[in-house]
Amino acid sequence: MNTHTPPAALKHFRKVVPQLVQILRTLVMTGYSTEHSISGVSDPFLQVQILRLLRILGRNHEESSETMNDLLAQVATNTDTSRNAGNAVLFETVLTIMDTRSAAGLRVSSPCLSPCGPTHQSSPTLARYVALTSLLRMVQSDHSAVQRHRPTVVECLREPDASLSRRALELSLALVNSSNVRAMTQELQSFLESCPPDLRADCASGILLAAERFAPTKRWHIDTILRVLTTAGTHVRDDAVANLTQLIGGAQELHAYSVRRLYSALAEDISQQPLVQVAAWCIGEYGDLLLEGSCEETEPLQVKEEEVLALLEKVLQSHMSLPATRGYALTALMKLSTRLRGDNNDRCPFTMDTPIFHLLRAAILEKMPLVERGGTQDEEAKESKEAQLSEAALVSTEPPASKLLDLLDLLDSSSGAAQPPPPLEPSPGGTLGHLLDLPCASPAPASVPNLRVFEREGLQLNLSFVRPPETPALLLITVTAVNTSGADVTHFVCQAAVPKSCQLQLQAPSGDTVPAQGGLPVTQLLRIFNPNKAPLRLKLRLTYHHLGQSVQEIFEVNNLPAETWQ
Repeated sequence: MNTHTPPAALKHFRKVVPQLVQILRTLVMTGYSTEHSISGVSDPFLQVQILRLLRILGRNHEESSETMNDLLAQVATNTDTSRNAGNAVLFETVLTIMDTRSAAGLRVSSPCLSPCGPTHQSSPTLARYVALTSLLRMVQSDHSAVQRHRPTVVECLREPDASLSRRALELSLALVNSSNVRAMTQELQSFLESCPPDLRADCASGILLAAERFAPTKRWHIDTILRVLTTAGTHVRDDAVANLTQLIGGAQELHAYSVRRLYSALAEDISQQPLVQVAAWCIGEYGDLLLEGSCEETEPLQVKEEEVLALLEKVLQSHMSLPATRGYALTALMKLSTRLRGDNNDRCPFTMDTPIFHLLRAAILEKMPLVERGGTQDEEAKESKEAQLSEAALVSTEPPASKLLDLLDLLDSSSGAAQPPPPLEPSPGGTLGHLLDLPCASPAPASVPNLRVFEREGLQLNLSFVRPPETPALLLITVTAVNTSGADVTHFVCQAAVPKSCQLQLQAPSGDTVPAQGGLPVTQLLRIFNPNKAPLRLKLRLTYHHLGQSVQEIFEVNNLPAETWQ
């Protein structure tokens, strides 16, 4: 019997719930029995099976849940958690409390979830892990009840046991909301400074996502990101640099404050590459404000032009600088050539020593316009990015065709070898047209409705489609994974296969972690070349870790819009 049991079977077995409750009560209250006890727990295997059956029968059924409420409280209170057998029974008890329509008081006051219970420092590690896992499952359905355990959960961050501290980190991030974001972020940042290396990426990513969702002010948001970049810059997500530059660019009142903070941080340490990239970008955009020395929100800072240029040159020459970092520094030096008032312009490099560049230099190197986060410009930027992807012949990361076909067993009766998708022709005007924002005559691609193809425990998978007009046989599918649950989805991998008459290229995904609570989604581009315009079907395989479990899903998408292939 499982969660897909037919309603008739559930109705039949719910008649025996009172008998099951009585059997379990007898096992719990009769005490030690040499024949069936393990480590002092009466027949834990039978207790676990009965609890699992009660969980199925009590789900979404008020009468059955009410019948077992008192028993569940007894089991949670009387089970000895000093041994693994007791912990197994306790874990199944908590899952039953969470999954059935148990009384609200039982959820909140259950001894296994209270600060004086297994989450307390004196309790065994396994018992506390069970409690933290149970609270993590409960946080979505009863967030306020879990909040009462927040101080104890934060204490568990310091546990030497790696599995316990990781579970405490996941739960701590799930507990952040608008009312406690300052206090929780401070605790998490303190943990970030001393946490094990394998937890730094998850902790840094979680802090950045929480700050993006619940930041009380823009200045606090900027300060929080800067502290994360300073503490664990090499462990942050790839999009942290873009997000911070966009945030600073949209906060005109904080330009002077930001450039001063970043300059000071850069002068102290040039090893944290994301921090160096943001600092170089900010100095290039707002270096004139740095030199003015008029910012009431920071300590007085007297900076000379030659000091700024020398710092950027140091970044260019450093062996620690990545190619992207040197690009930021070089761009900053070029932009400062239009902002400096002294005699240091000869130190700013010009890689395009042509008359047209000198004629347009001021316009090309002017400050970036303000960007409204979440507004129309964001959508335009997204569309522009998709257009650039469709115009570039990216390197394929497609697995060998034989492995995909053997793995997913997608066959098609169409004959003939599929041709590789051709690179798309660049739009009229070329790169210079894009650089100078000249009008372009390319027609807009036809709109194709989006499609949701997967949803489980808060993880959603959506497909969006673009068919470039200049290459009708080519279909671009953007796979977007969004996670609305309270725990991150990690080790996320999406594989795809198409009929043999089509050619598929999978581009590299934007990441392998789908952040919790609706954070930045993971995207992946699929390029499908369908020269025969045959009806298209798609088979997907998803593998990931979520809520302590390893998940694999294989399914076929047969309802693709006709506009994707006709």
